[in-house]
Amino acid sequence: MTIFNVLDGSAPQQKHFGDRAFPLVLTPDADSVATPPTAAEAVAWAAANRDVLRSRLVKSGAVVFRGFPIDSPADFSDFVEALGVEPLPYVGGAAPRHTVYKDVHTTNESPPDQPIPFHHEMAQVPVYPKTIFFYAEQPAVEGGETPICPSDIAVERLEAALPEQTRKIEEEGVRYTRVLPEEDDNTSPIGRSWVSTFQTRDKVEAARKAEILGTTLEWLPTGDVKSISPVLKAIKTYPTTGKKVWFNSVVAAYIGWIDSRNDPKKAVTLGSGEYVDPKVIETMSGIMADISVSLPWQKGDVMWIDNEQVLHSRAPFVPPRRILAYLGKN
Repeated sequence: MTIFNVLDGSAPQQKHFGDRAFPLVLTPDADSVATPPTAAEAVAWAAANRDVLRSRLVKSGAVVFRGFPIDSPADFSDFVEALGVEPLPYVGGAAPRHTVYKDVHTTNESPPDQPIPFHHEMAQVPVYPKTIFFYAEQPAVEGGETPICPSDIAVERLEAALPEQTRKIEEEGVRYTRVLPEEDDNTSPIGRSWVSTFQTRDKVEAARKAEILGTTLEWLPTGDVKSISPVLKAIKTYPTTGKKVWFNSVVAAYIGWIDSRNDPKKAVTLGSGEYVDPKVIETMSGIMADISVSLPWQKGDVMWIDNEQVLHSRAPFVPPRRILAYLGKN
């Protein structure tokens, strides 16, 4: 088996916050081997270095593996598993998607002309992935980046700009309301059906699974269902660093939860029932745009995101594009 070195790379879009490279870019050192490494060798390298890689993820918030021989969904799955990451079922998420291989899924299958705003994956439910992997099986002809944003820096800047509104959100938390269709609706960025969400057509069973999440369901005459979350924290403390993070889907809901069933302006409220101040949405959107990084995908790229530290989004694109995802419990 070939032993190869890996170097800290760079990308023109990469940013630095103090000594924190965002994202961290890792590339195989072509000069360290006579022949390029195989997928099996990349998997073995990931397994041997999983602890170091995890610590580097925590420091940066995001790691991009570029130039590694990850050539299929199976390679991607093996690489993720080698890092010691366990899969999290996609229960409670809003995006339409389907399984490709084992625990590898498509990303949001909403129309390509629709941008998806910044969010922490599944922040609208109590059980969410701690990490997320993305794999560029086929980059878009144009656009289709997955921009990322450091959540701790975002909330720090919001506190400086709107201290009173930020304090109110932190103290009260937020509640999300969304109407789920009976069947998947791929014309909507939040078109995942209640059948897919709860993995059953039995309304009693769906309600039982929702109750486990603290979610209330209200059945509608159309066969759709209104989902009302418990009050959830919107600003949390990341345990490793002690820094606050903007861990919510407030901006994404207010801007992007729109279709024939949903009014995004009514999708999120404070714990008191009061609507979120639009100034918060406007200000935070500007902050995110300012500090985010948008790397154009290269075929075979794998991006590992700490979902508790980093928000992500999706840029509009010209198809074809196929970016796959793996949601991790840890």
